Amino acid sequence: MWPSKMAPLVLFLVLGSNVIGEESVRKPNIVLIMADDLGIGDLGCYGNYTIRTPNIDRLASEGVKLTQHIAAAPLCTPSRAAFMTGRYAVRSGMAGEGRARVNLFLAGSGGLLPEETTFAKRLQQQGYRTGLVGKWHLGVNCEQRGDHCHHPNQHGFSFFYGLPFTLVNDCKANMGSAILANLQYAPRNMAVLLVVGLFTLVCVSACGLVDIKPWILVVLILLTFLVLAVWYVPFGLLARWNCIIMRDQEVVEQPMTLETLPHRMLTEAQRFIERNAHHPFLLVFSFAHVHMPHFDTPAFVGKSRHGCYGDNVEEMDWIVGELTNTVDSLGLANNTLIYFTSDHGGHIEVSHPLIGQGGGWNGIYRGGKAMGGWEGGIRVPGVFRWVGKLAAGRVVDEPTSLMDLYPTVKYLARDTQPDRHLDGHNLMPLLEGKRDRSEHEFLFHYCGTHLHAARWHPHDSDSIFKVHFVTPNFSPPGAVGCYETRICFCHGEHVTRHDPPLLYDLLRDPSESHPLGPDTEPRYAEILSQTAEAVQRHLLSLADKQPNQLTWEKILWRPWLQPCCGTFPFCGCKEDIRS
Repeated sequence: MWPSKMAPLVLFLVLGSNVIGEESVRKPNIVLIMADDLGIGDLGCYGNYTIRTPNIDRLASEGVKLTQHIAAAPLCTPSRAAFMTGRYAVRSGMAGEGRARVNLFLAGSGGLLPEETTFAKRLQQQGYRTGLVGKWHLGVNCEQRGDHCHHPNQHGFSFFYGLPFTLVNDCKANMGSAILANLQYAPRNMAVLLVVGLFTLVCVSACGLVDIKPWILVVLILLTFLVLAVWYVPFGLLARWNCIIMRDQEVVEQPMTLETLPHRMLTEAQRFIERNAHHPFLLVFSFAHVHMPHFDTPAFVGKSRHGCYGDNVEEMDWIVGELTNTVDSLGLANNTLIYFTSDHGGHIEVSHPLIGQGGGWNGIYRGGKAMGGWEGGIRVPGVFRWVGKLAAGRVVDEPTSLMDLYPTVKYLARDTQPDRHLDGHNLMPLLEGKRDRSEHEFLFHYCGTHLHAARWHPHDSDSIFKVHFVTPNFSPPGAVGCYETRICFCHGEHVTRHDPPLLYDLLRDPSESHPLGPDTEPRYAEILSQTAEAVQRHLLSLADKQPNQLTWEKILWRPWLQPCCGTFPFCGCKEDIRS
């Protein structure tokens, strides 16, 4: 009798275990794809008719396109920190106060602090397999080489392959250097002058024209070597220090071979998807495209109508297609959310004698990368595809943010544990059409630690008002950009403070061409008052922000923090890519 009585219980336990297993499987896979420096106007689905982006356009046609998707900062490091944490970068200390607004050296000590929480950490705690392929740019070491306190592995990514830093001109031959270029000239020129002076003194002394004490020559020789070292060690070897590839915490290539990087990144991402196909996974694919310097992949060189930049956009689109096809070929389309965006707008000032225009097109939007609150630097693509879950071809015109990805993926992973104050909101109600209004009544637009602008989307209006308190000074006068310095700065003599602020209605004037006043906007006084109050509430909420991680002390090169394969300072290795 015992076996027969126990049979229902056994059957219940077996079925229950299957239900639990299926419940775990039903957690969606998440693939987040982020381009670097891509202009919103570079994509077909956002109005470009001269660059071919069929794969990204396909994601938009099969899913949801956001038209007012906003980066939390117009520059790499702070934007990515906000994306990862769901919070404005100033809260995590990842926003700079002065000229330095990003990590400039891989061997700096600043970065995303270990106590910060990323969406990868939250999903890892929910049983997800988590991977990051590509660019990080949020720091590596804190106090000594190998502590990896800022490394992706410490921030919830169980697998990392790619660039712990970013792509810079130093990574490609004959492209020069963009890192503290003005600062590099001083010690280099001084060293040249010392060498010339030393040679002159030796000649004069040898000819017997002047009697020079030997100790003077010794001092000059030592001084010359010192000045040369001050320039050459950190700057002359920048390709070796900054242009490296890591697999988890191991340096596998130093300096990197740029030509094969796109293929290697794609292969690593595809392998990650394949080996985790039967388990919920999070993959962040962080492009090195389309940041300068550009790739010269033979299959894409000269194929676009926009030179090297267009070639790289089309190569990037092809990689997006390959990733999408990998998901689909494994039968994962119905259980995988794919997202595509850029970390901020295109860098409109950048160009090079060898390639011409090197930056992107931000469509009708004014400004670009690094330009505070101007729309061209912060309005980015936002495309979501989830076959069978999100309606194909849906367009959302409400304000959304890159910071929204944190609460969105947390919701999808069924993470209900308490969290810190977040600045993002769960996007699923908007994406599914269950809600027609954004939860972002206000969004704040930073340039480093400086609050430059804010937008207000009143509950009783379709208008979206943008208030500019500060704007960068363009150079030369009359330009729309900072072409003399190649990038706009955020403070001091580099900006204009507006009192009263500049006001635009982005619904009617998305290019921010016609500022409003009390005679042209009936709600003028109310808009300024409501926005000022919202700014004060926001600033009060920053009381618990982390120490600034982008001070000069923290971002400059420290040899004892330099990731290295081999023996420092003779770092060097090449990855075996035959397999």
